[in-house]
Amino acid sequence: MSDTMTAITVEGGRGPAENLKAVSIPRPVPGPGQILIKVHAAGVNRPDLAQRIGAYPPPPGAPDTLGLEVAGEVLVAAGRWKVGDKVCALLGGGGYAQYAVCDARHALPIPAGLDYVQAAALPETVFTVFANVFEHGSLKSGETLMVHGATSGIGTTAIQMAKAAGAKVIATSRGAGKAAEALKLGADVSVDVTAEDFAEVAKAQGGVDVILDMVGGDYFAKGLDSIRTGGRIVYIATQAGGEVSLPIFRLMMKRALVTGSTLRPRDADEKARLAEAIEAQVWPWIAAGKLTPQIDKTFPLTEAAAAHAYLEGGSHVGKVMLIAD
Repeated sequence: MSDTMTAITVEGGRGPAENLKAVSIPRPVPGPGQILIKVHAAGVNRPDLAQRIGAYPPPPGAPDTLGLEVAGEVLVAAGRWKVGDKVCALLGGGGYAQYAVCDARHALPIPAGLDYVQAAALPETVFTVFANVFEHGSLKSGETLMVHGATSGIGTTAIQMAKAAGAKVIATSRGAGKAAEALKLGADVSVDVTAEDFAEVAKAQGGVDVILDMVGGDYFAKGLDSIRTGGRIVYIATQAGGEVSLPIFRLMMKRALVTGSTLRPRDADEKARLAEAIEAQVWPWIAAGKLTPQIDKTFPLTEAAAAHAYLEGGSHVGKVMLIAD
């Protein structure tokens, strides 16, 4: 095993997609309680795009290299893992590389039947959906979830996880083609927001209990209009704007909860708690065929710039992935 590896860095520290370059850097050395993973595949996520332009710096102690999720083989063991085990893992950074280290508690076994690419598509999306929809949003069987950005990596995962939990799903996306894809994934109702008002559709369906919102902006007022009494709006991103006007009296009348979270800055113990809960609740859904990672397109690791440009283009349905082999 070489002391160096190929990894992707941002030339100049920040910039457009074309600033992503393959370079040779020292291979990471795992510390106490960490495993070293030979990376076979890594997910490309919107937080990576934000970090690339300088808007989402890594937390203290995390690598500067992009990449929040990987799948591969354990080369240095720790915790419950042995050398040769196949794992997928949630990272604080460093996934766009041939090798990565992580807290052993933040790795999960690759579910039977999934390859490395599919497995690497799980951690960031599943952790995000589980924490925000099922914990912060308290979605329960028989309730209705509205998912904005339904054909994103997060959205395709949220649809399947909500259905596996026994919820009804209303999906929103831009364009008739994407709306059709959301129905294929199991959404009960799919709204093309370029042609329909999702709030009116939601009200015609009797309202919703939880909204997973990664859009923000003017979606907030419509979301508040869409939810039932006691409904919850959960924010994970603000692609259309981070400032909203809050009609407090209407919030009071609805007895509504507006919340949100980020995953990356959570401490190691909290991520370990989430990993344990996810393995117990979500991994059986994968085994039962109720959740399958949706892979839109793969790129070689050295073509990370093209992968970022493709994700920014917004035509994808599901995940964009890097192959590190």
